[in-house]
Amino acid sequence: MYRIGVDVGGTFTDFTITNAVTGENRYFKLSSTPTDPSVAIVDGIEQVLKTFDIAAADISYIGHGTTVATNMIIERRGVPTALITTKGFRDVLAIGRQTRPALYDMSITKPEPLVERFRRREVNERLNAQGVVLQSLNRDELEAVLEELAATGVEALSVCFLHSYRNAAHEDEAAQIITEKLPGTYLSLSSKVLPEFREYERTSTTVLNAYVGPKMANYFDRLEAKLRELGIPVAPMTIHSNGGLLSIDTAKRLPVTTCLSGPAAGVIGSAVIGAAAGIGKIVTYDVGGTSTDVSLIVDGRPKFTSSRDVAGYPVKLPMVDIHVIGAGGGSIAYVDDAGALKVGPRSAGALPGPIAYQKGGEEPTLTDTNICLNRLNPVALLDGRMPIDRASALDAIDKRIAKPLGISAEEAAYGILQVAVANMSRAIRAVTTEQGHDIAEITLFAFGGAGPLHAAEVARESGIQRILVPQEPGTMCARGALLLDVSLDFVRMQLAEATIEGWEEACRALSDMLAEGDAWLETEKVDPALREFHLAIDAHYAGQTHDIRVPLHGVDRDGLARFLADFAEAHKAGYGYDIPGQTVVIVSCRLQAVGKVPKSITPTYAGGVSVAGAKTAEREVYYGPKEGWRLTPVYRRSALPVGEVVCGPAIIDEMSSTTVVLSGQTAAIDPFGNIIIKN
Repeated sequence: MYRIGVDVGGTFTDFTITNAVTGENRYFKLSSTPTDPSVAIVDGIEQVLKTFDIAAADISYIGHGTTVATNMIIERRGVPTALITTKGFRDVLAIGRQTRPALYDMSITKPEPLVERFRRREVNERLNAQGVVLQSLNRDELEAVLEELAATGVEALSVCFLHSYRNAAHEDEAAQIITEKLPGTYLSLSSKVLPEFREYERTSTTVLNAYVGPKMANYFDRLEAKLRELGIPVAPMTIHSNGGLLSIDTAKRLPVTTCLSGPAAGVIGSAVIGAAAGIGKIVTYDVGGTSTDVSLIVDGRPKFTSSRDVAGYPVKLPMVDIHVIGAGGGSIAYVDDAGALKVGPRSAGALPGPIAYQKGGEEPTLTDTNICLNRLNPVALLDGRMPIDRASALDAIDKRIAKPLGISAEEAAYGILQVAVANMSRAIRAVTTEQGHDIAEITLFAFGGAGPLHAAEVARESGIQRILVPQEPGTMCARGALLLDVSLDFVRMQLAEATIEGWEEACRALSDMLAEGDAWLETEKVDPALREFHLAIDAHYAGQTHDIRVPLHGVDRDGLARFLADFAEAHKAGYGYDIPGQTVVIVSCRLQAVGKVPKSITPTYAGGVSVAGAKTAEREVYYGPKEGWRLTPVYRRSALPVGEVVCGPAIIDEMSSTTVVLSGQTAAIDPFGNIIIKN
């Protein structure tokens, strides 16, 4: 039986295929199809079956990461969406918060709400902060509003009533009426999407879920149907932003949870591979066609966040904490009006792509730069499947960059590389040294099609001493999809003081959530023996507004004293002090329901016989004005033996990526098949 992981990127769609019996991995990639990502997925799987002689009936699992929801939000390609809310709260989306992303940058503007004001409608109903009904839902008013909204062509409805996180009765009643009056309309209830307080974030997340819902549902349906036509007996699983897996049915109900789908898989997979290799402190460095994604892993655990923006819109859901900048292989280089060289954030994407790809691209990109410097194969990529036009790329860099700056084409190309490296290094410092971590203790885990290509330069720029490059790094996010567990997060608001009564109430909520999580895992067809439940409480001292998450070992009705001690310790670790005697407020109870998926990383990599035998070619490569052009050996990665040292400068090629080893650096393959580079 075989398991397939898929990652849909802006430029390429990547595949990792694992033999569930032997543990052997195989890799494949092809160009993405931005107009319908499911086309590249299905075409790729069809080619995988033929290339590796695998029967469709032998596929036991397909997990895929996708940026469809994110791109839909960025490009504002969702469906016409309406918002129904409590009277007086129509403009929550427009008002937002008074915070600014850049305090002194007057050019920054807030994005327009995804729901136009004429589709934001109020109805009379009201609960108080404890969830007690103050005013019943006005059914007649709601029915009239629905009739008016239907006339505007809405395809999705979001409902966000005040304090529904305490009592969902009014939202449930509204849902019944909407289903009767507007059957087939996609419906998103805040009490189901995000049952938490903070009105703006809850409304924004609920609206985003509705905005992308119908098209995401169609995408999932198309993908499932096409895979069924291939004869594949299993439905695909989808990666969501907290690094877990969801069934298609759950993903269709909660598509907003997939906003960081692919990158999250890469981070979780990196943690698993790093732990197997004995490396616990890692900064992941994922460079794709459009962006660079970096994230910190400490003691084998990724860092998570409960809120972030997607294209300027807040999404308050648990997700892997990933720092993203617009610097990737497709990032466009240009000279601005002040005569400064810039790289990104605009990208050539999959279409038209870099100039050298010969798909209509006219602006030089970072990939074109690496081809012109001969760091990338100047003849063909993807094991010869993608011919390269180096001359056109070099000509564009000369005309658009070198001549305006009055320098040579090779100096211009190297300048583009250095600007990109500086941008990437800043991103790494943002999650390491700026967070108080010693960079000397951290390993750079480089993946993505362009990560290993720039890792050596970035490591030197950042002060990192060790680099790990996994097998076929260009498909790492797809490989990560094979190393994830099924999981979903649940939350219940409490907003109660941590007294005996408040603790008992929290324990009741946690017990109810355990039953709810168990029932969900049952719908996901997870064997009871493989189910795990992780409990936590968010709390703060009275008067504070920022919460601290305290993990729990179980539901312990006599555990109040231990919880208070753990909270004080966590507060001291986070802020350097605690406040003995100060009242603690239990804000929310949290549960992560997990279905464990069997996974194994074994040190069975064989490799070749000798370094000399792995050498496939030599070519002149440019390393900057000090070293200039140097004749550099090119090695086939799969032929390099375990433990043998390769001294830089060197180029290590494989299907999905190219690794550059600079002068003064050494590289060696470890028993897990990872390249370990040391400065």
